[in-house]
Amino acid sequence: MAPELGTLYGIGVGPGDPDLITVKALKILKSVCRIFAASSSKNDYSLALSIVSEHINDAHVENMAFPMTSDRALLQQSWESNARRVIEVLEKGEDIAFITLGDPLTYSTFTYLLRSLNGMLPQAKTVIIPGITSYHAAAALAATPLTEGEESFHLISGAKGGAKLRKIIETSENIVMLKTYRHFDDIYETLEELDLLDRALCLSRCGLDGEAVVNDIRSLKGKKLPYLSLIIIKKRGLGF
Repeated sequence: MAPELGTLYGIGVGPGDPDLITVKALKILKSVCRIFAASSSKNDYSLALSIVSEHINDAHVENMAFPMTSDRALLQQSWESNARRVIEVLEKGEDIAFITLGDPLTYSTFTYLLRSLNGMLPQAKTVIIPGITSYHAAAALAATPLTEGEESFHLISGAKGGAKLRKIIETSENIVMLKTYRHFDDIYETLEELDLLDRALCLSRCGLDGEAVVNDIRSLKGKKLPYLSLIIIKKRGLGF
């Protein structure tokens, strides 16, 4: 008789500070025998793993590579390959923890793995442990409220520059833009065009070495942002 399927735990380990991990996540990390850590296919380093390394016991750790590409075919191939690896372990009856930065359902590689897994093994049992996001940690660091009263809030990607900001600026009082490092020049020009330079702040590497809060966005003009950088925009002004 085949063993009962194991459980896949999708765990958000927070933005970088090892202390910003939930108690529930710690309990699971200490109980499972196998941990998959999301990493880039260009190297075997996993920031998520470095965050939790002091919290895990003798679990077998395996990097799960996801390519940093816009090639849809390569991405699909990677998601399915990783899902097959997860299924291989689950079918042995083993529980798995898949760790990812921030929250597993917010701009996370885990969502692609989960979608592929559900398509290939619909009966798989999955438990998702939410994590503290980078923008919540950043707002706390900067002591800047994300919303108040009847205000609205948008979370957007800057992976393609300032295009998303231009689309939603009329309908939201507060915006957080993630993935700002690659096209910061265009994002800066958009902030300038929309008269938002004095209503925005940039936070980089929140909870990690090199953590920085930049209140004067103008000082960043022409510069390259660190990989883990985000911008908080408050259309009504930063003061409160």
